[in-house]
Amino acid sequence: PNIYSKIVDSIAPSISGDYTKDIKKALACQLMGGSRKILPDGLRLRGDINVLLLGDPSTAKSQFLKFIEKVSPVGVYTSGKGSSAAGLTASVIRDQKGEYFLEGGAMVLADGGICCIDEFDKMREQDRVAIHEAMEQQTISVAKAGITTVLNSRTSVLAAANPVFGRYDDLKSAAENIDLMSTILSRFDLIFIVRDIRDEERDRSIARHVMRIHIDAGSINAVAEDPNLLDLQTMKKFVSYCRSRCAPRLSAETSRLLASEYVKIRSDLRDRRSEKGDSSQVVPVTVRQLEALVRLSESLAKMELNGTVQQRHVKEALRLFKVSTMSAASYSTSTMMNFGEDEQKQVSKAEAFLKNRLPLHAKVNTERIIEEAVYQKYPISSVRKALGIMVLKKQLREFNHGRLIERLH
Repeated sequence: PNIYSKIVDSIAPSISGDYTKDIKKALACQLMGGSRKILPDGLRLRGDINVLLLGDPSTAKSQFLKFIEKVSPVGVYTSGKGSSAAGLTASVIRDQKGEYFLEGGAMVLADGGICCIDEFDKMREQDRVAIHEAMEQQTISVAKAGITTVLNSRTSVLAAANPVFGRYDDLKSAAENIDLMSTILSRFDLIFIVRDIRDEERDRSIARHVMRIHIDAGSINAVAEDPNLLDLQTMKKFVSYCRSRCAPRLSAETSRLLASEYVKIRSDLRDRRSEKGDSSQVVPVTVRQLEALVRLSESLAKMELNGTVQQRHVKEALRLFKVSTMSAASYSTSTMMNFGEDEQKQVSKAEAFLKNRLPLHAKVNTERIIEEAVYQKYPISSVRKALGIMVLKKQLREFNHGRLIERLH
């Protein structure tokens, strides 16, 4: 049987939605992890995969974190707002006799497993900086009160965060929406931007799924296990077995494929930046991301208990990387919302005018409403862009090839 699909379907089965499938695949890879390596000079290369879920409220981010904490062989859940640098890494405590001793934080306790950090954006900047070493080198260096030591934190990090404005704002660039430093973003192998898109068919599907969960819940004893899914204990045992028994390696063929694809990705990003004349990039694509692709490929092979990474594993790793990190890196440009500051203000004002002027669920002539906006001294280009944005946000629906528009909400 296809164990990859079975594991993906078994991850948080109560969470449904078209956008969740790839997130579940990423979490399956994170549970397995890549292969740890020790170089001849003694340096270690991490095998653990870090994942960031960034997006609108009510998109099941925290539910994913809670589930992964349960199914991981070693799982620690913490909230960013209530976590300090010492609480995440290590602290020095003085006992009643006046002697100092070291106490490990969440990332030390999660050694060999996954540390889930909710409300990642609510953490203080100095606390976030403290986990840089733990996320990449997988050690925590302590030099306090005469104690100098290095603790292991060989843990994956699964973090959830909200955009700066609470919800993802299409009128703002990706850099303005994501209030995280590029130094921390580059340490995440996969970054998913999770949107709560207003779509009638999608809303109906999610509503049906939620109602079915509430109806079927009933008594705890009455819950029937789905024979096609793995239960928590079986999944936990399988993850532990794969992690302890299998350490896949790249072949010469797959390593060449990965290297050429990485060069192509960097080249495409460079061309896109030169076209846009924009040197800033909120989600950096560096050599760390090449190593991330290696880890993802190894985790997919590990899931099948395969000792060698195959081409299909590399292709699936590249697909996951493109729908997550690459999509986040080019999000603002792909949705044509990369306006200048003055233009953003004009488009926002035009959008506010259109919302006040357009009645709900009534079809209006597009040219007539544009003429009215221009008469009120709104630039015609800003009005047309505002209309385009409202259509993208599913606030407007176009009819008759754009000649008529209807305001939905």
